[in-house]
Formats: sequence, structure tokens, C-alpha cells
Amino acid sequence: MRRLPFFAKTLQSKLTFYILAVLISVSFLILFIYSLLAIIFPVFAMHPLVTGIVFLVSLTTISAVISGIVYRNVFRPLRKMITATKQIAAGNYKVQLEETSHPQSDMGTLQRSFNNMARELDGIEMFRNDFINNFSHEFKTPMVSIRGFAQQLQVGGLTEEERREYIDIIADESDRLTNMASNILLLSKLENQQIVTEKTEFYLDEQIRACILMLEQQWVDKNIELDIDLDPIKYTFNEDMLSHIWINLFGNAIKFTPPDGKISCTLRTNDTSVVVVINDTGIGMDAEVQKHIFEKFYQGDSSHSGKGNGIGLTIVRRIVDLCGGSIDVESQAGMGSRITVTLPLA
Repeated sequence: MRRLPFFAKTLQSKLTFYILAVLISVSFLILFIYSLLAIIFPVFAMHPLVTGIVFLVSLTTISAVISGIVYRNVFRPLRKMITATKQIAAGNYKVQLEETSHPQSDMGTLQRSFNNMARELDGIEMFRNDFINNFSHEFKTPMVSIRGFAQQLQVGGLTEEERREYIDIIADESDRLTNMASNILLLSKLENQQIVTEKTEFYLDEQIRACILMLEQQWVDKNIELDIDLDPIKYTFNEDMLSHIWINLFGNAIKFTPPDGKISCTLRTNDTSVVVVINDTGIGMDAEVQKHIFEKFYQGDSSHSGKGNGIGLTIVRRIVDLCGGSIDVESQAGMGSRITVTLPLA
């Protein structure tokens, strides 16, 4: 890339250069014209009026040229940026500036940063709208269900079996709302958190076993076989935060694995990281679903949409990011899934 001269890197140096250029150019031009006229017409050298006229004409001409250069290189881009800024303030985040200045100059950096800012704001606005629409839908569905079955209970005339069924539905939908609210609050906290506090040293294998035991009733009800092979490994992080990873991953594995299926988990370590691999014999995912599984409220399998709110994997991804780790998904429809979580030791 072509390097900028020293006088064009900042607006201050650029304006200083233009002013000095005007003064030097005027001085040399006046000296040249005056010397030339004095040689051709000696009488001019002794006439102060001629000297004044030459000086004014030279100054006006050079000032006009330099002013045009300054306007083209400094003030016109600034005016365009002011106009674009007003559009941003009015809510038009799709505005983009033409990057006319050199990328290494102040103006070039400002134009590029402005365009990046506008794109980020546009993305945030789209995310906000999607979040509101999705949350409204996810929140409204259980509320409508609760209201409908509660009204049926008020009307009466139900059999004891129907009454118990409706009460169970209301309880399940209430739990769903509670979990959704808790997950959204947790995700909001995680998304605004950059530094992890309250780090302690604990055995990661024991934590994973404890999380699996928390879900015992779910995998026992489906008669799912568990194959757990965990090396004893000490790890340092926020223990409560990290537990959300295993609860969500094993919860999903159980949910999408049919009765009499199998879930396995291994925990290993190498010189730089800890690797947790979870395999299941569940319904799996196609390539399109895998692209979106970490997005808020996304639920690839509509048949299980009533059993979750599509936030769990988003929480998992955010916590893994805060760890400085990675999460990879390998899956095929009808062939189960393999999820690999890699966490740095340092």
C-alpha cells in the first residue's frame, strides 16, 4: 500500500501544510513575477503601485487554488459525514460513506470507522427487532395456553382426569415461563459481561457428574443408557457459570434422544486445553439447522418446540466464549449428534 507523506496523515498537519504552501507559494510567485517585470519593464521596479497589484493578484489566485484543494480534501468529506450522521440520528442505519480518502489518513480512518459503526448499528437494530418479535411469540404461546385451560377450569363440568390434565398443563407452561425468564435474564447478564469473576478451582469431572445427576429423572424415564468416562481434572473458572454448559448440553441430548437410546461423554486433557465430547443417538440435525442452533429462540425441531425456549445453546456459546474456548457440532439427521467443547487450561 502506498504510504502517505508526513503532512497528510492528520487533519492538523494537512491544514498546516496547506497554509505554509500558500505563504511560500505566494512569496515565491511574487518574487518571480516582480523580478520578471523588473527585467522587462525596469520602471515597474521603482513603482510601488505595480508591486501592490502584483502581490494582490498573486495572493488571490493562489489562495483560490489552495482553498479549492482544502475544500475538496477536508471540508467536503466532513460535510458528507455530517449529513450521514444526521441520517444515523434519524434512524437510517443503512447509510454508508464513500471512502474517498486514503485509508491511512485521519479522514480515511474516520470514514471507514463510520461505515463500520453504521453496519453494526444496523445489525443491532435487526437483532433487536428479531428479539422482540421472537420473545413476544414465545411469551405469548404459554400465556394463551394457561389462560385457556384456566378458563376451562373456571367453567367446570370436567371429569377428574380432565381437571388433573389441565392443571398439569398449566403447571408445565408456568415452569416454561419461569425458565424462559430466568434464561433471558442470565443471557442478558452474560452478553453484557466481559470479565469473569469469582473464579475457583474445582474438579471438572465431579461437576459434570453432578449435572448429569440433576437430570436423572429425565434419562431414567426414557431408559437412556449413559456411558460416562471422565478423567479427574482440576479446572479454574466460575463454577456456577460453567455448570450451565453441561446442564444445557445434557438436557438437549436427553430431550432429542428417543427412549432406549444412548448418551456418552468423555473428558480428556492435553497440554493446553480440556476437551469434553458428548455423543447421543438422537434425531440429529441437518446442515441448515446446525447453522442456526446457537441463535436466540431458534428451535430446529418443531415437534419438541414446546419443551424448550431456544435460549439454552445461546447461553452455552456465550459462556464458552467467556472461557476463551470453542464448541463444535457434528451431526446428521437421524444419526445423532456429537458436541465437542474445548476449554483452555490457562
